[in-house]
Amino acid sequence: MDGNGNGQDEGDAGSPPPATPPVGSGPPVAADAADWETRFKYLLADFDNFRRRTERDRAGARIEAEGALLRRLIPLVEGFRQAEAAGRSLPASDPLRRGLELLGHELETTLRSVGFAATAEVGEPFRPEEHEAVGEVPAPKGVPEGAIAEIVQQGYRFQGGLLRPAKVLVARASMREGSVEPPTPEDKARSSNPPESEEESS
Repeated sequence: MDGNGNGQDEGDAGSPPPATPPVGSGPPVAADAADWETRFKYLLADFDNFRRRTERDRAGARIEAEGALLRRLIPLVEGFRQAEAAGRSLPASDPLRRGLELLGHELETTLRSVGFAATAEVGEPFRPEEHEAVGEVPAPKGVPEGAIAEIVQQGYRFQGGLLRPAKVLVARASMREGSVEPPTPEDKARSSNPPESEEESS
């Protein structure tokens, strides 16, 4: 440093300039706050959709498991119903008959409470999505054409899904008096090729 104080000026000239704050380093502006709020809303919506999808998948898996169990119990249910029907031949005061009727009532109440129901009833329309036609019979009295005339094997549904289709006989229109039954293919073949007479064959 000289007598005029120039040394102090030289030292100041060699020091780096003060740093300027970077752009955007200040407090968040309103636009940034709105952006984070939008992201948070989308995150909440995604989580809500995930929760609903998980609950739906869990409910579907539960119904599928219960349906598989009920499908395996169908032979037992039908066997008990046959035993209950056989028990009706006993006197009304017979303890065995009364016990079967009581158990049958409890069984039907429990099955209805979980959504287990039969799919076929005599006289109702034939539905191919729930019924399997194994034949046709003349329409009984009071049963319209195309309706179920007889149940060969009952079907069952559970919670809107089909456990087993019902095998049924479908009512067809009865032949009216004086009407002629349409010829079968065998009849048509015989009429088009009549048998030769004995004279022609000789």
